[in-house]
Amino acid sequence: MAGLRRRGAGPSSGSAGDKDVVLGEKCGDLDLRKDSDIPEVPPSTDSTPEILKKALSGLSSRWKNWWIRGILTLAMISLFFLIIYLGSFMLMLLVLSIQVKCFHEIITIGYRVYHSYELPWFRTLSWYFLLCVNYFFYGETVADYFATFVQRREQLHFLIRYHRFISFTLYLTGFCMFVLSLVKRHYRLQFYMFAWTHVTLLITVTQSHLVIQNLFEGMIWFLVPISSVICNDITAYIFGFFFGRTPLIKLSPKKTWEGFIGGFFSTVAFGFIFAYLLAQYQYFVCPVEYNSETNRFVTECAPSELFQIQNYSVPPFLQDVLGRETVNMYPFQMHSIALSTFASLIGPFGGFFASGFKRAFKIKDFADTIPGHGGIMDRFDCQYLMATFVHVYITSFIRGPNPSKLLQQLLVLQPEQQLNVYKTLKSHLIEKGILQPSLRG
Repeated sequence: MAGLRRRGAGPSSGSAGDKDVVLGEKCGDLDLRKDSDIPEVPPSTDSTPEILKKALSGLSSRWKNWWIRGILTLAMISLFFLIIYLGSFMLMLLVLSIQVKCFHEIITIGYRVYHSYELPWFRTLSWYFLLCVNYFFYGETVADYFATFVQRREQLHFLIRYHRFISFTLYLTGFCMFVLSLVKRHYRLQFYMFAWTHVTLLITVTQSHLVIQNLFEGMIWFLVPISSVICNDITAYIFGFFFGRTPLIKLSPKKTWEGFIGGFFSTVAFGFIFAYLLAQYQYFVCPVEYNSETNRFVTECAPSELFQIQNYSVPPFLQDVLGRETVNMYPFQMHSIALSTFASLIGPFGGFFASGFKRAFKIKDFADTIPGHGGIMDRFDCQYLMATFVHVYITSFIRGPNPSKLLQQLLVLQPEQQLNVYKTLKSHLIEKGILQPSLRG
């Protein structure tokens, strides 16, 4: 069609048609570009503290990176334990902070790659959509777990009652703003970046919401999966550093089979032992609930059977190895094996995905936030897969009806509705023989 248009137009009348063709070709350039044609992101700067640089100046780059990674890893683990000590609310703030920083790192890469095109409102709309999606998810959490608190605050009734409509209206406003920002010469690129923002939201906000949902089930469902991923990351690096010889995957040349296998066995053993230690304390095994009387999160309950010592028969082929026919352990330790196995076998694919992403845009790390490690996203690329798995695992194999959550929902009902629920429940209990017929009326 473009060729016919050129032939049919004369020298004086073809200028408008030629301009359309040229614009179309420019817009189509994005579809025809190879990976090698993608603009390079400026290299990250070295953010290593000067005191570490001086202390490690005599070492080779390989060992220098080893010590920097090790020191910063211990510092981050220490900070993580401190936040655990401070309680559930601080952990939620930590998750939110990590989510925002990961979103910032991914969006910044997109902006740096395409900044020369001067897309209007790209970063503004990206952060606006982040705000909208967080408002929706955290509003859902408030409605589910803070119903009693909301019921006592009349000013919050409207926001909770119409929460989803408000969320949709906010998103719709951003959608309209995006449509109004479209520029004729950059339609395709703007839709690419629109998709970029939404995929980033899917990776960061949705997964962090699931992390918080897991935390409400009990801190142990938060700590064991996250610690298993961290353990696998550390042990795989150690085994690969000292024994690695066989490359594992082309996307990540430094990953080796020796590190992968060593990380697997180390992670399963760590998860099993760590689960045993945590299962002994109410603080870790009880669901996190909000106490409206004290305005605090509490973790007090009678531990479920999942966190009570049980006696298990040892399989015959292991009896000679262990020297015993039975063993006492927590049922949750069996679930920890499944969590650790996923963390060590499937979790790394989140890292491989991130490696492919970085190679596509010719960058070494997502950012230079943590010396020796890269950006926050470089450290949490495997955690997002883990968060989804744990949530699906809990809903599929663990979670039953939650009496506390059900009671909170009942308290929000109107008095007439509460009375109808009471009468229905009373009739049901009488039919089951739990209540005596004399209680009728």
